[in-house]
Amino acid sequence: MRGMAAFRERALARVRRWKEIYEGIYMVPYRTAIQREWRRQRDILFVLGFSDLLGVPSPVQLYTLELIPEVLEQFHSWHLRMGMEEPPEGGFRCC
Repeated sequence: MRGMAAFRERALARVRRWKEIYEGIYMVPYRTAIQREWRRQRDILFVLGFSDLLGVPSPVQLYTLELIPEVLEQFHSWHLRMGMEEPPEGGFRCC
């Protein structure tokens, strides 16, 4: 039994190393581009979801209303990254 467990551990360690090598070769060159695009799309979602707080009427408010509870926790870091030292007036307080 011990021999099988040790063999299994060695095999899993090899698989993990091969996975790291694979990610290093194929994923690292694109990682920054993928993160940049993800951040851009998330920022667009925030602008559409919270545009009423920014003073812009939102044409997609009914569709983004369901998402607000999901992104509410990340609102503080978003408005700081967008250069707003304080959250927009007329809404909730996050700071």
